[in-house]
Amino acid sequence: MKPVLGVGMVGHAFMGRVHSQAWRSVSAFFDLPVVPSMAVLGGRSPERTAEAARRLGWAAAETDWKRLVQRDDVQIVDVCTPGDSHAEIAIAALAAGKHVICEKPLANTVAEAEAMAEAARQAAARGVRAMVAFNYRRVPAVALARRFVAEGRLGEVRHVRAQYLQDWIADPEFPLVWRLRRDRAGSGALGDIGAHIVDTAQFVTGRNLVGVSALTETFVRERPLADASEGLAGGSRTGEKGTVDVDDAALFIGRLEGGALASFEATRFAAGRKNALRIEVNGSKGSLAFDFEAMNELWFHDHTLDGAEAGFRRIMVTEPGHPYAGAWWPPGHGLGYEHTFTHEVKDFLEAVAAGADPAPSFEDGLRVQRVLAAVEASAADESRWTVV
Repeated sequence: MKPVLGVGMVGHAFMGRVHSQAWRSVSAFFDLPVVPSMAVLGGRSPERTAEAARRLGWAAAETDWKRLVQRDDVQIVDVCTPGDSHAEIAIAALAAGKHVICEKPLANTVAEAEAMAEAARQAAARGVRAMVAFNYRRVPAVALARRFVAEGRLGEVRHVRAQYLQDWIADPEFPLVWRLRRDRAGSGALGDIGAHIVDTAQFVTGRNLVGVSALTETFVRERPLADASEGLAGGSRTGEKGTVDVDDAALFIGRLEGGALASFEATRFAAGRKNALRIEVNGSKGSLAFDFEAMNELWFHDHTLDGAEAGFRRIMVTEPGHPYAGAWWPPGHGLGYEHTFTHEVKDFLEAVAAGADPAPSFEDGLRVQRVLAAVEASAADESRWTVV
């Protein structure tokens, strides 16, 4: 019999739904050393939380996260709340001896992220593990890109271009949901989607950003207020308007360890782009390119070949030997967004069972948080070069 680890998840909106799918499916596709049990779901409204628990497959519901983290049937706490509560919940859960997986960005401020990283370091000494949920690392094509760089297939990394393009708030009448409020989200496109491309670039290249120069912009500065039931798509509109106090778009250049140049663009105003996380890496021996809107494909150019036959070629990342892909369907049968979270949960559970620190760690999350802070500081000071 494999050990059973009870999971308590806080939050049941967009991220809560996709994390629930991961907890439900992971044991069906991966042979894990432990078995996760969906013990309890946490939320604010008794009615909505109970209904979400029934619909998503959780055994019980709680309306007080403090009770949830103290429950004897919970060994893992999954934090799927807005960023303003990440630090309080994660630190309390670690202190209670619970393993923690926390949604990105790790926190709303560097100070909060530092406190979380320190709590994770102290917990690790007691055998308690923590991971920040940068799910795009678990796209098979992105994991393969990391493998190519690590194997030296690209040679010396020289350029990185990373973009995350969406259009879901391009309508000025879209309501003022929590993601557009600094007190809840910390920042706008920068933290919500910019954090992903910072982490993806650092993961794929194996190099951290050391400095940035940035611009940010808020295109729509007032929006209709949303009610308390707001989600990613917004709640009902009240007719009143409130101030948008976060960025709609962030554009910055940077330098990576080792000297490579990098550019980043995060916007929720790219009309026609739904979830275009893109990265291109150019090296002395070759290049690779990825776009999440074609998530099962990695484009690779081997610059060591003769020019007559060289060029970008498409790799369908669905073969049994590709990262994660062999657990799912026959070659050519692509995966989707939700599978990245199943891979994330799989890696987390294997690390916990092995007594190892999972990746990305809270320290990795803190490193991204410091980049976000440097971007904001640069943008506020006429794009001044800012050391991370």
